[in-house]
Amino acid sequence: MALDDIAAGAGRIIEAVEQVIQGKSDAIRLAVTVMLAEGHLLIEDVPGVGKTMLAKALARAIDCSVRRIQFTPDLLPSDVTGVSVWNQDTREFEFKPGAIFANIVVGDEINRASPKTQSALLECMEERHVTVDGVTYELEPPFMVLATQNPVEMEGTYPLPEAQRDRFTARLAIGYPSPDAELEMVDQHGGGSPLEDLEAVSDSLEVAKLIEAVRTVHIAEPVRRYAVDIVTATRDNRDLRLGASPRATLHLLRAGRAAAALEGRDYVLPDDLQTLAVPVLAHRLLLSAEAQVARRTAQAVVADVIASVPVPQEQAAPRPDRQRRSG
Repeated sequence: MALDDIAAGAGRIIEAVEQVIQGKSDAIRLAVTVMLAEGHLLIEDVPGVGKTMLAKALARAIDCSVRRIQFTPDLLPSDVTGVSVWNQDTREFEFKPGAIFANIVVGDEINRASPKTQSALLECMEERHVTVDGVTYELEPPFMVLATQNPVEMEGTYPLPEAQRDRFTARLAIGYPSPDAELEMVDQHGGGSPLEDLEAVSDSLEVAKLIEAVRTVHIAEPVRRYAVDIVTATRDNRDLRLGASPRATLHLLRAGRAAAALEGRDYVLPDDLQTLAVPVLAHRLLLSAEAQVARRTAQAVVADVIASVPVPQEQAAPRPDRQRRSG
């Protein structure tokens, strides 16, 4: 698939979602970037700003299987992964798939479930299969978890385990809309939900092809080393008691490939990694006690890391012979 086809296919999805979510182009673009990077997205913000609407709009823009899980304190792990049930007719156990068996899984208010239930997502998000009673069941690609959560300071919420947060490729905060965007939202949403009029502009087969094409985007050795240097710097930062993991490096580079493809490039620039560093890295970091007292944020720490790590000066684009072959 040519780069122009990737940009065009992703552009149709972005335009479709923008019909529902007004004034949040950057958030929508990041969501599509994560999808093309074979990742999972965590949408965190206060209630009422459109977290679930964004997740549902992206799911509806793609003609594929979609399941929604409403995370509540009484939700069980088997509700997510599935359970083996005794069949009286066949005299055998029969597997009943849980809500995780879909191309796009919308997890609403994921931090309202207990840590035990949240942990049911660990295997499927990382390895893309589920093991129940010793039997492994593969998840059909493409597979993406779009989870929303309220800030942990709000009543009735549990903090996500570190292992859970690390499996999300990126976290975004939608934020309040501008007055003009909010006025447009009132006009469009006042008579009904715009989701009802949103038609699918892609399907699971096309998305799988887009993901496969994004994997071919070139990352030069200096850019790969730049990503490693950024992540390594978080491990040595005095404001952090837990830096980013090697998985974070992989996610940063995969997201960089997707971002470059959306721009119509077949190579990743350091600028791509700088733009994605905060959404990809900040939610994985744990601040030190001193940084918390000083009211530092993980986003600010990542910004400082980006400013301190030298940017590679060598050419990031692929060699001319590679450009000729890819064309």
